[in-house]
Amino acid sequence: MNRRLRRAPDAEWVLMYRLGLSRARIGALVRVPPAAVGYHLAIARRQDPGLEAEHQVAAGAASGPHPAPKGLARLDEVISWVLTGGRFPDSRSRDRGERSMARWLSGRGREAAEGTLNPAYSAGLAQIPGWADNRREATDEARWHQRLGQLMAYREEGNDWPRHHDSDSDREHTLGVWIHTQRYKRRRGELNPVRLKLLDDAVPGWQLGRTRGRPPPR
Repeated sequence: MNRRLRRAPDAEWVLMYRLGLSRARIGALVRVPPAAVGYHLAIARRQDPGLEAEHQVAAGAASGPHPAPKGLARLDEVISWVLTGGRFPDSRSRDRGERSMARWLSGRGREAAEGTLNPAYSAGLAQIPGWADNRREATDEARWHQRLGQLMAYREEGNDWPRHHDSDSDREHTLGVWIHTQRYKRRRGELNPVRLKLLDDAVPGWQLGRTRGRPPPR
């Protein structure tokens, strides 16, 4: 076994078990006998009585293939880094390792927004305070840009500004509600300046909307 001597319980193996992997699966991934994994897990269960329950829940919820050991090791690294430092890694940091973790975490955020995040990663990242909020922010940002693109396409087709009531279609209603919300936030001074500039550049005239008494352009 060409692996370094591991101090029991091995943190990487315990994390895999916590995320729902069986002794046999962990052994196969790290190329050690399942009995060796079991020895480490027995010690871990004595130290953490709740470990077995977490394993059972994760094993029941998991679907699809588990990440490779390298991915789980990166997950463990990111969790430890955030919990120790009390903040998320910055993609603009001068430290290459921190930038790498930020890119990895950003990728998991996109997967979560798309509904494709591996359950093992989801369970692990749930340990990070603020991860759910950070994920929702990424989802909201992606949805906002999607709506802007849809509004641009709608206007380029020759349509007037979409209405949020008395709409002719679900598409018009969705875009009408969205642009109505942006105007409301703009009037209250709550619209992000970056988003305000994007709207001004992409869809000029969006703040005024339809001109009363003037028929839609043909």
